[in-house]
Amino acid sequence: MAYYATTVAKLIEEFQKMPGIGHKSAQRLAFYVLGLSTERANGLVQAIQEAKQKVGYCSICCNLTDEDPCEICADTYRDFSTICVVESPADVVAFEKTKEYKGVYHVLHGAISPMDGIKPDDIKIKELVARVAKGDIKEVILATDTDVEGEATGMYIARLLTPFGIKITRIAKGIPIGGDIEYADEITLSKALENRVDLS
Repeated sequence: MAYYATTVAKLIEEFQKMPGIGHKSAQRLAFYVLGLSTERANGLVQAIQEAKQKVGYCSICCNLTDEDPCEICADTYRDFSTICVVESPADVVAFEKTKEYKGVYHVLHGAISPMDGIKPDDIKIKELVARVAKGDIKEVILATDTDVEGEATGMYIARLLTPFGIKITRIAKGIPIGGDIEYADEITLSKALENRVDLS
């Protein structure tokens, strides 16, 4: 026996494909969307379509942006000799909220995870190496998550960048082990940045 109309089941199924969304959450989202007025539903669809059409990767830092270069890379007051390497665009937002970091970023869009089939070539590591190879970088701060994948990714990048003779640091362990940077508060992130560890 089918519990939902076919179109409702399909909507739930699509929501369930999103990270961190289980069946119950997907069901709630589907029913929420179905309860929207036609005007608000169309607005949601339009916002998704517009974001898909206009948002891409910054040609410098690989962050998501609707203009290239992104706002941070276009800011002439930033310290372009220091790159903070993060896993996701949400991590950039978290660091920016601290108002402490004045350098630039590099967004990997993931972490190395053999269990999930994510290899170094599947994330933006080559682009980082190319930036460092240009010779203007003095320090790379590894700010990947403190879970197993984040630590492995950080160590892999450190080994790749060591031959360039630059300073390589790792944010201090103010971030809980296994925690995601995007969920850390501004004070914790500030301290982690301030007490980073030299890996070079």
